[in-house]
Amino acid sequence: MSASDGRSPLTSEMRSPMPLLYRRHSSGGNEIRNLASISSSLLPAFGTVVGEGSLNLKRFVIAPYDRRYRWWQTFLVVLVVYSAWASPFELAFRKMSTSALMPIDLVVDAFFAIDIILTFFVAYLDKSTYLLVDDHKKIALRYISHLWFPMDVASTLPFQTLYRLFTGKMHRGDVFGFLNLLRLWRLRRVSEFFSRLEKDTRFSYFWTRYCKLICVTLFAVHTAGCFYFWLATHYRVSDNTWIGAGMPDFETRSVWLGYTYSMYWSIVTLTTTGYGDLHAENTGEKVFSIFYMLFNIGLTAYLIGNMTNLIVHSSIRTFAMRDAIHEILRYASKNRLPEGLKEQMLAHVTLKFKTAELQQEEVLQDLPKAIRSGIAQHLFRTTVESSYLFKGVSEDFIVQLVPEMRAEYYPPKVDIVIQNEIPTDFYIIVSGAVDVLTYKNGMEQFLSKLESPSMFGEIGVIFNIPQPFTVRTKRLSQVIRISHNHFKQLVEPLNEDGKIIVSNYLQHLKGLKEDELKEMPFVTELLGETNVEAMAPTEELQNREAPSQEANRSSMVYTPDKRPIRVVLHGHHPDIKQKEENGGKLAHLPDSIEDLLILAEKKLGKRGTTILMADGSQVEDINALRDNDHLYIF
Repeated sequence: MSASDGRSPLTSEMRSPMPLLYRRHSSGGNEIRNLASISSSLLPAFGTVVGEGSLNLKRFVIAPYDRRYRWWQTFLVVLVVYSAWASPFELAFRKMSTSALMPIDLVVDAFFAIDIILTFFVAYLDKSTYLLVDDHKKIALRYISHLWFPMDVASTLPFQTLYRLFTGKMHRGDVFGFLNLLRLWRLRRVSEFFSRLEKDTRFSYFWTRYCKLICVTLFAVHTAGCFYFWLATHYRVSDNTWIGAGMPDFETRSVWLGYTYSMYWSIVTLTTTGYGDLHAENTGEKVFSIFYMLFNIGLTAYLIGNMTNLIVHSSIRTFAMRDAIHEILRYASKNRLPEGLKEQMLAHVTLKFKTAELQQEEVLQDLPKAIRSGIAQHLFRTTVESSYLFKGVSEDFIVQLVPEMRAEYYPPKVDIVIQNEIPTDFYIIVSGAVDVLTYKNGMEQFLSKLESPSMFGEIGVIFNIPQPFTVRTKRLSQVIRISHNHFKQLVEPLNEDGKIIVSNYLQHLKGLKEDELKEMPFVTELLGETNVEAMAPTEELQNREAPSQEANRSSMVYTPDKRPIRVVLHGHHPDIKQKEENGGKLAHLPDSIEDLLILAEKKLGKRGTTILMADGSQVEDINALRDNDHLYIF
């Protein structure tokens, strides 16, 4: 990207799902526009990212992960399949190698000869530096000095055709049949091809592996059948062979009839069926059958082991789910749990397995923190910013808050928060809906319904009191939660964000329904003594254009560096047992003794001069008081 482009590399990278491709050193102008298909065995160089951009190599040099070169390699795999079939077949049935199949062999060999030439122009990855080498001399020297070059040449030369050109005769001996077996060297391309497919997420691993097992089995059956037929054609007495015993004139019969018999024997032997109609008649055939059956033992074990792994791998989650459900049923039956509670347990476990693929906790925990943070920002940032508590807070606070949140799913009719439980987390609804409930005289009472992006549980967390309400899901719901400790640690160093959060919170409390406020009498007192309107975040605060206005805010704001201390006021001596409504008056501790006496007069309706603790000791220093202390003023 040029400097005149006007875009930063970060902006361009975020624009596309995959970043551009850069080389740390390059020359020439060969451009590769599409690098979507990349071999998992080929690592790009450090400092190189692969994507939609162009890769500059020297002239007439091909990148090994160029899409067009990959298509060429895939085309050659198809020709390798033909070679793997034709080479043993032409050895067993010599007539086919000098007639119908010869032109096809020459065309196939020509394509592989072209590939040998192309290999001299394909860059390779230096394993010591992990940089692509595009120097022609180094590429050629590397190719020639390895075993690949002589074997590629030997498997490509049409020996029989060359012999005919130089001698003018057609040689029908077995020597050229065995030389043609050198073409099986090309099978390494098939192995590499399947290795790439197994690691390519665009293809099903199960079906890729299944096709590979089928190909291995067919090749083994085909090769063994052809060699067994070759043994029969080279035995001195044709009638004393496995096929001659039942078909004396088999050498004069159709080629495809002999091939059918060969495949039939090979498959029957591989599957250990053993009908007995085709069996070894001479010593050579018996020796070959012995080694073939020993090979079949290993091949069968290989096939069964791979198929078992594939099936178990695809069903492992189902097995785990069934085991978990079975354990729950046993536990519920053993402890005689109510039917409704047992159904809730089953619903929770079932939902856990169904949503495991969405949460992927085991995947996320292995990722770097920056990537996990990016995922969380993408998934939940909009919901967090839309919740009332965090409107107007700084970008830094949101960036730190979102990665600390954890996503959870809850089935319908499940209590997420229980009334009077200890507050540990608060929640934001991402999807679904919940009911806010309370219990009076043993009766359940509905208060309100919450949907995305509403919050619940924050009252108990912020006031550090038992949860005042029960929150129950109405339908399948997804929520994100953050713990009280994490939230406190994030807010403490951010003074301005703490003020905005408290202001948003008090505004929210003011808008609660009367039924909900009745369940929290201390909140009514808090709202009565706090100027909520004055604490609302102004436009200047949200835009951070007038920070000087923060100094004029009410002292009741819950700033992170000074948490308000709550005390309970009583209007009598601690030794006098007096029945008081609600057990005293809850108030926030002011800054001085005089202010405390004034506040007590307002709360209790009478002026006092003495402040005692519950043990009768007199309060002389207001800084010695602690949260939830009971003060007796008279």
